[in-house]
Amino acid sequence: MNNRKTVTLYGVMSPNVVKVAIMLEELNIPYELRYVAVFQGEQFTPEFLALNPLGKVPVIVDPSLGRPLAESGAILIWLAEQNAAFLPAQSADRYEILQWLMVQMSSIGPMLGQFTHFRLLPEGSEPYALGRYGTMAEKLYRLIDARLAEREWIAGGMYSIADIATFPWAEYLERHGLTIEDYPAMKRWRNVIASRPAVIRAKARIVKEFANPSTETIQKASAKDLDRFFGRSEKMPDQDFMRVKQLK
Repeated sequence: MNNRKTVTLYGVMSPNVVKVAIMLEELNIPYELRYVAVFQGEQFTPEFLALNPLGKVPVIVDPSLGRPLAESGAILIWLAEQNAAFLPAQSADRYEILQWLMVQMSSIGPMLGQFTHFRLLPEGSEPYALGRYGTMAEKLYRLIDARLAEREWIAGGMYSIADIATFPWAEYLERHGLTIEDYPAMKRWRNVIASRPAVIRAKARIVKEFANPSTETIQKASAKDLDRFFGRSEKMPDQDFMRVKQLK
């Protein structure tokens, strides 16, 4: 029997939250999900800022740690080290895995996230930004595909936190207007990970508990709410973010 105390995962339907849920499922750690209504500004309340001063998800509250922990990469490392899984001890493989975890955190997530952001705007309103981030996104997808053409897993010769971190972002490829058939190694890798029972459970649970409140808060969001969510101030040109309401 797993006697570990329940972890609380605060989040929304996003790749960075999905990766943490996958890790918890892989480790068979009991957890509960807490939806954060980001389009209504819940992440900026004093209660949430006490968990993460940056006002971002995911955040976990793990009784084994005794304090809130934010940043998905840090969360994956904490869980891996406490459970001796998906991250080897001191070795070259360990640091290769951490290297590729940092690639996801510093490049894959931010660049794909920016491309997603600018694709929400009306066509032609930000051609330079859309072109820049589209090019960066394709370059990163090619990087992942080339890496996986030579090995089964991203790093360390094993399924690791580098794969867990990268997988939910790699599923954005079609959303970004690209064709998975053009990335055969990534397709093989994605299919293998997507078939893992822990991954199936994590994604199903996120959808079950977060899909309806997410749709509801997006549909109720005002222009002011969207400005606050996207960090737009009076110093920036007006943009129509209302396309976000079309997302499913």
